Amino acid sequence: MKRPALAQRRNIGIISHIDAGKTTTTERILYYTGRVHRIGEVDEGSATTDWMSQERERGISITAAAITTEWADHEITIIDTPGHVDFTIEVERSLRVLDGAIAIFSAVEGVEPQSETVWHQADKFGVPRLAFINKLDRTGADFERTLEMIDERLGARIAVMQWPDGDGDRYEGQVDVLTGEYLSWRDEDEGREMGRHPAEGALAEKAAELRDALIEAVADHDDALAEAFLEGDPIDDGAIKKALRKAVLAGELVPVFCGSSLRNRGIQPLLNGVVDYLPSPLEVPPAAGHLPGDEGDEETRPPDEGAPFSALVFKVQMDEGRRLTFLRVYSGKGKTGAEYLNTGQEKSERLARLFRMYSHKRERIDEIGPGDIVAAAGMKWASTGDTLCESKHPIRYESIDAPPPVISSAIEPRDATGAKKLDETLEKLEAEDPTFHVRRDEDTGQILISGMGELHLDVLTHRIAQEFGVDVRVGQPRVVYRETLVREAEVEAVFDRELAGKPQYAKVKVRVSPAPGKGVSCASLVAAEGEGGAVPPALLKAALSALEASASSGVLAGYEMVDVRAEIAAIDYDPDRGTEAAFGVAAGNAFIEACRKAGGQLLEPMMAVEVTVPDEFVGTVIGDLNAREGQVGGVEDRGGSVPFQIVRAKVPLARMFGYSTSLRSATQGRATYTMSFSHYAPCEMSGG
Repeated sequence: MKRPALAQRRNIGIISHIDAGKTTTTERILYYTGRVHRIGEVDEGSATTDWMSQERERGISITAAAITTEWADHEITIIDTPGHVDFTIEVERSLRVLDGAIAIFSAVEGVEPQSETVWHQADKFGVPRLAFINKLDRTGADFERTLEMIDERLGARIAVMQWPDGDGDRYEGQVDVLTGEYLSWRDEDEGREMGRHPAEGALAEKAAELRDALIEAVADHDDALAEAFLEGDPIDDGAIKKALRKAVLAGELVPVFCGSSLRNRGIQPLLNGVVDYLPSPLEVPPAAGHLPGDEGDEETRPPDEGAPFSALVFKVQMDEGRRLTFLRVYSGKGKTGAEYLNTGQEKSERLARLFRMYSHKRERIDEIGPGDIVAAAGMKWASTGDTLCESKHPIRYESIDAPPPVISSAIEPRDATGAKKLDETLEKLEAEDPTFHVRRDEDTGQILISGMGELHLDVLTHRIAQEFGVDVRVGQPRVVYRETLVREAEVEAVFDRELAGKPQYAKVKVRVSPAPGKGVSCASLVAAEGEGGAVPPALLKAALSALEASASSGVLAGYEMVDVRAEIAAIDYDPDRGTEAAFGVAAGNAFIEACRKAGGQLLEPMMAVEVTVPDEFVGTVIGDLNAREGQVGGVEDRGGSVPFQIVRAKVPLARMFGYSTSLRSATQGRATYTMSFSHYAPCEMSGG
């Protein structure tokens, strides 16, 4: 089948809080577009995009899955992303390469913590969105309250496209704001056919009121429409759609659709919204980057087959033990067997085989072009955030940032024969997941794995056993602390030795100081040779590299340092004896001593905890959070027909282990909670 033109293609993501219905909605989209012929269910472990064994066992999405389908003569590539905060990197790297997104909200819970997180991730990358308010059939559903939460919590200017006929048990269908038609679905054919007839009574009046509000909202983006509106002239649906599309692409408006994915209601209008309002690859700004090693002038690549080839690596996945590298192509054409420059690794990569992905199934293709989201086999070095391009036309796109891990565990093979296999397995998983870190403790020899939460590490250890066949023992989870400095200090260190018969000398003065919110930064106040100074650039580079390496282990307890600035304040350089090795050792020693003099401060991860709890247990929950050294920030009425409260607090991660069991016991299993990383805060065990 011939693919449609680039203007008729859409690359979209499905994003939301966990359990808002992303995968269920994706499954209905695939069914109504003809990609699958039977509706799979998350609870049954048969959903198309939840293909990993761990996803099917747990009933949650763990990894982002890409799949391509067709609707109304358009090709739509969908990435279904996880909703759990432990797997937020999957959302981050998906949104980095997508052109549009559907944000799903539960009509019962409204805007939840991870909903806010993924929304702001989409803001970060300027991704135009549609909103879909799901689960209107559930007890406690409240469409109007969810609209208010989207407005208040997300600051989104919304355009209501549909209005439901009832909430909860009374929900039957909905009215289309543009056409004034009542939309209905039948259970007998699993919602395949959508009924349309003119709305009547209060629903017709509501649709007319909302249509006027919609016209007023989009009038800012179309002068002719604004003039017609002010003069009271009739405005056709096509003109409204055109102006709304312009507003959506500009990030000014978010069209809101509604339905119940589980009951097969509301999916077809949502698909029409994707086609009508979300951008094609031609309608997003040209991909921008820089020449490798030069952060000066910006380089761009248009979505044109005639432009030089360029693509971003946004994901690496182990498939039956082999690397599968996912690419978003921004410009030019790529071909099977061709070699391209990986500007992130400064190495050449060969595209041995290319695939269009349908969840975990593949279709072999020979050529890729602008807008394509594909997978490649045969790449050896590529990691998340690398850029592929033609060596004659190099470019480097902005990489993908991964949040730091906050929890760790010790892991070891149950027998000596599994030691080598475990090392190989951990190396593969680390390449696949930028938020998963592995290191060996120099004092104990233990292998420590670090990740984003208990669930993250639990999933990975199960995968080690199930997918890679390595039987392991895992220790209790531990908090990953950080270290910073209390005050400024300056120390001078000298290295003066003879090594391998060659004299080596360096004197380096290093100044360290706290730099809240700045990570770790290293700089030289000494000018290099050719820039007004006498020190060769290679020696300065060796000293700066030593500072960066030394910051990976603090002076208090060996944890990685953050919020520290290190500066080379002075250097004594002898042309006859100055070497890179000498300058590296002297700078490293000066940094360590300066940090000891400045005094260390241990930092612990604080978690943003949100507990949804029935009224009668609010006092119990607050008391428990206080006992865990939590700082309760507020209590909010969730609204709806069932009396629940939302308790928000900041709690040290070290005090949250085992909280789910404690919460179930204290509230008779009726409360739920979510937890995400908030910030690092000072804790005990300070020095200096």
